[in-house]
Order: sequence, then C-alpha cells, then structure tokens
Amino acid sequence: MTLAVITDSSVNLPEDLKNHEHLYSLDIPIFLDGETYVEGKNLEQAVFYEKMAASKELPKTSQPSLADFDELLSDFEEKGYDQVIGLFLSSGISGFWQNSQFLKDEHPNLTMAIPDTKITAAPMGAMVRNCLDWSQDGVEFHEILSRLTQQIDGTRAYILVDDLNHLVKGGRLSNGSALLGNLLSIKPILEFDQEGKIVVFEKVRTEKKALKRLAELAQEPVAQDTEFMILHTNAQAKAEQFQEQLATIGVTDVSVAPLCAVIATHLGEGAVVLAYTPKF
Repeated sequence: MTLAVITDSSVNLPEDLKNHEHLYSLDIPIFLDGETYVEGKNLEQAVFYEKMAASKELPKTSQPSLADFDELLSDFEEKGYDQVIGLFLSSGISGFWQNSQFLKDEHPNLTMAIPDTKITAAPMGAMVRNCLDWSQDGVEFHEILSRLTQQIDGTRAYILVDDLNHLVKGGRLSNGSALLGNLLSIKPILEFDQEGKIVVFEKVRTEKKALKRLAELAQEPVAQDTEFMILHTNAQAKAEQFQEQLATIGVTDVSVAPLCAVIATHLGEGAVVLAYTPKF
C-alpha cells in the first residue's frame, strides 16, 4: 500500500517535508491589481506586502483548481498509489473542500479520504506531517484516519488582527460587519469554530489585553501533549514578544512562523495567531 498526501498552498509545512516524495500541493492563486500570483512561483512574500500596501483594492484569492486535482489523482493511479488523503483549508473559509468530495467516486482504484481539517496553515501542516509519518511507520489507512480525526477535533486557533476589513470584505468572518463601527473601542479575538468558520471569540479593549488573553488560552492545553504555534502576517517582532510572554507562563516549546500570502490576503498585515494541535 502506498499513500499520497495532497494539500494546498495555504499550508505551513516543516522544512523537511517540502520535497517529500509522497506529498503534493495545489496552488491557491492570489489576485491583486489585475494580476494573478502564486507565492513561491511569481510572488515573494515581502513583495506581496508591498503590493498590498500600495493597492487601492484588497487582494483576493480563489479556490485551487478542481481540474488540477482531478489530473493529479489520475496521475496517482499511473504512479502506483492506491491510497490518498487530501488535507485542504477549512470548509468554513473555502468551498474547495465541498467541491473536492465529488472526485472521490471518479477514481475507484484509489482508496481516498478528504476530511475537513477545519483549519489551515501550521496546524494543517502538522496533520500533513503526521499522515506521512504514520504511513511510513506502517500504520493502516483506517487507523491514520482515526488519529487524524482526533487531531482535527483537538486543534484550535485564535486570531488577533489589526484590521477586520480583509476578513469582512472577503466574506471570511461570520457576522463581522457588525464590528466595523466599533474598531476604535474593541480588539476582537477571533477563532476557528467547530465548523471551521472564523467567528468572534471575545471582544477585548486593547491589543495588550488581547495578547494577555491569548496567553491565558494557551494555559488550558499546556498540561496535555500539545504542539503550540505562533503565526503572523509580517509581524515578526510582535510574534516574538508574544512567544516571550508565553514563556513566562511555562509554555516554552512554541514555534514562530510567518503565514503565507494566501492567508495574509484575508487577515491583513500585523495579525498574530495562537494555534495548538495534539501531539501523537
């Protein structure tokens, strides 16, 4: 049995996985000032922020190509794969997961699962890593899916943004428009809810208090075997300060990484994310 794992370009992958022989990725295009970009191909992250700041309109993204996914699955059969797991950005912020379900019956020679990750970025990268590691260790397909379900159910992400406009105008924040008139008086903490949608978790008065609240949220799972991640959109200094803040409460094993341009399109510049996912 040979397993292939497919993800998309919203993921944060560990460096040692980026050229993994059994890992494949679908591009998510970014549209900005009439041009189409794919990060890592014709767009670098620093240039993206410069272009976004100079643009009169907010950038947009679209779904990965279903045709490319279908073609990839056809190639898998020729390459000798017989098992496939697709791990894509949450159905709550993209319609691709729902559309991808239609392809499962089109490739009867492949044992395929496309669970809803209900997340994206580094937590999704941890799911990708685990699936590849479990497969390499000889774990059966059904057991991989069982563990993956546990990981999805135990994964959380809390988001602090500088500007809600990106999420609201892009349609990624449920009921977010009601907050726009109050931006001067609140600093909302957002979260991915149980359906994978981005919703308001709490309303806090200042960024300092919001970061303190994020640190409190990290204490709940700290007693468990948990992998913590701090992610940001061109806010390295703020992310590192938050990492130091977590260290003072005993959360020391925390990675810090920039989010990709696809996610930055919807969060805007200056966002900080606290995410955690179960270790296995």
